[in-house]
Amino acid sequence: MPKVTAQADETLRLPSLFRRADRHPETREMKTIFSDLSFSLSSGDIVDLVGPSGSGKSTLLTTIAQLNPHANADLTLEGVPASRMSPERWRREVAYLPQRPTLTGATVREAILMPFSLRVHRVADDGSPLEERRPDEATLRRTLDNVGCSDIELERSPQDLSVGQQARVCLLRTLLTLPKVMLADEVDAGLDDENADKVGEILAYAAREKGMAIVRVRHRSADGRATRTLHLEAGALTEIKANAAAVPATHGGELRESEATR
Repeated sequence: MPKVTAQADETLRLPSLFRRADRHPETREMKTIFSDLSFSLSSGDIVDLVGPSGSGKSTLLTTIAQLNPHANADLTLEGVPASRMSPERWRREVAYLPQRPTLTGATVREAILMPFSLRVHRVADDGSPLEERRPDEATLRRTLDNVGCSDIELERSPQDLSVGQQARVCLLRTLLTLPKVMLADEVDAGLDDENADKVGEILAYAAREKGMAIVRVRHRSADGRATRTLHLEAGALTEIKANAAAVPATHGGELRESEATR
């Protein structure tokens, strides 16, 4: 059977190949949204995913995150197929950030530490504890300062933060869970240019210092931080190269079909 292959230097990859269809409410006809999409990520990549509204950028991200119940795909992380991982392990390694920040807890500290109270970040697949992943107070403060959030006090109520501060705290919370892949779904939408730049710098820090592979859905102008730009439109994914025509985003190898339907 054909299979997805990757270049030797691609230490972290998520080839995604799938078809997705929406069922028309009246005719119940099936419409193909995606067909034979594939791409790879490497550690430290920042990939901007662009394209017109409604082209399926968010659907692509939620499928990679395995959060879309109507989709399935061939997904591989560091050579291990997603089918051989528990959903909990995949979600520890592949984090999805929605556009709207959500913070719970009485303080910023509680909001940041909330994920570490969940089983997915407390217990490994073999039942061993993952408590060492929980950051201590010094790590929280140091990380806040390192990513330009020195203006955010840990004792402050998250409801008192500005929209830009909430977006940065949500990013920081995900950063501290140490995923290998971060999928950021327009997390700078609705922010002013200054806060959008701060969000971009946090993502750049995650890629540069932590080696995370990052995919950003964006509608803003390019900020110079992306290592690659992919364009999704009319079911096709192409790579935009500087001073060159867009080329298919498939990274070599043969492809195995899978489907996603609604």
